Amino acid sequence: MAIVPQLATSTDPLPASESGPAIDAPGLQYFVFALFFIFGGITSLNDIILPKLKELFTLNYTQAMLVQFCFFTAYLLVGVPAGWLVKRIGYMRGATAGLLLMMAGCLVFIPASQTATYGLFLFALFVLASGVVIVQVVTNPLISLLGSERTVHSRLTFAQAFNSLGTTIFPRVGSVLILGGLATVTAAELSGAELAAYRTAESQAIANTYIGLAVALAVIALVVWMFRDRLKGERHEQGSLFAGFALLKRTRFGFGALCIFLYVGAEVAIGSLIVNYLMQDSVMALPEQAAGNLIAFYWGGALVGRLIGSAVLRVVSPGLVLTGVSAGAIALLAVSTQTTGTVSGYSLLAIGLMNSIMFPTIFSLACEKLGASAADGSGIINIAIFGGAVIPLLTGMLADLSGSLALALALPAACYAVIAFFGFYARRPLGQGRSS
Repeated sequence: MAIVPQLATSTDPLPASESGPAIDAPGLQYFVFALFFIFGGITSLNDIILPKLKELFTLNYTQAMLVQFCFFTAYLLVGVPAGWLVKRIGYMRGATAGLLLMMAGCLVFIPASQTATYGLFLFALFVLASGVVIVQVVTNPLISLLGSERTVHSRLTFAQAFNSLGTTIFPRVGSVLILGGLATVTAAELSGAELAAYRTAESQAIANTYIGLAVALAVIALVVWMFRDRLKGERHEQGSLFAGFALLKRTRFGFGALCIFLYVGAEVAIGSLIVNYLMQDSVMALPEQAAGNLIAFYWGGALVGRLIGSAVLRVVSPGLVLTGVSAGAIALLAVSTQTTGTVSGYSLLAIGLMNSIMFPTIFSLACEKLGASAADGSGIINIAIFGGAVIPLLTGMLADLSGSLALALALPAACYAVIAFFGFYARRPLGQGRSS
């Protein structure tokens, strides 16, 4: 067993100059990009699993949104312990632990498919998400520390582009592997032994996909472990398990954490409803697999936007860019819900382009100058990602109560409105004006 090096305790910010990185680790950014790709892709598969399980177990929208609720509840429960773990064992060992936990979650899909039990699928997603949380606690602050402080907004947005690459590719493949095998009958047409056999057979498609992911995650965890001592100059501020909550006293950080909650909730709620939204006769009347294939446009828009945004954020105030794209998302939601046909469908998909720079920009604006408290801040931000559990569930409840997906999308629109205000509030660098 390798000996874990002692992390230095410091209350001073990590040295970050205009000319060099705070952490000396040449080439490590490529590992971080790969991790962004992996957890982004795995998270986006929820948009494919949700309609599949909704059909298999004849669920309403509220019940189906439990997929996202269980996945993103892990951020609430694991965010603080994950930040504490990373401070104790370091970034690379923390990433290895997260990858192994993700692998374990994938393997739970085997008994879930064999028993065709909805609750076990939800548990598998929770375990998988717990690993994702640990990996995210590592990647977000680490990419911020691997370069100049002046370009942190741009660098984090570029790294998030690899996240978007994963969210673009994985749903396309998942649509073929998971939705492509749907039978000519539906669960609603069956009962008794026939229904049980149908659910078990169709659930196997989900299990096969996640078994393949488990193998890939095991290989990646081994590679990361081999480079566990690559970081030079890594330091963390040591403290109690819940020390990070003190950061919420900082107005800008607290406001930013709220916006992460709202952004992730809005993004996940829209992504979760895309398949069912596009299947509506008033929109595009697509079959399930065809609608699933179009999810790639939603996440692909985020990929394109992040590549463009990484350049734009070098010359334009990140806060003002955030305000602009938030207003754009609200406008596209209005167009989508007030029109029909392809205009309605593609307007909703285009919101992915507006989402593109939101997470990295909110994160970097909120966590500006945290220094040695970066791991604590990342842990709190990851708790805020719990919005991906709450907002989609509330959106599903609105859809069930109103009988209208269009009306339910008013909730994500309200989330974007708050984010637009945060962008304007934080338009100046920390320390200039009241945004400090």
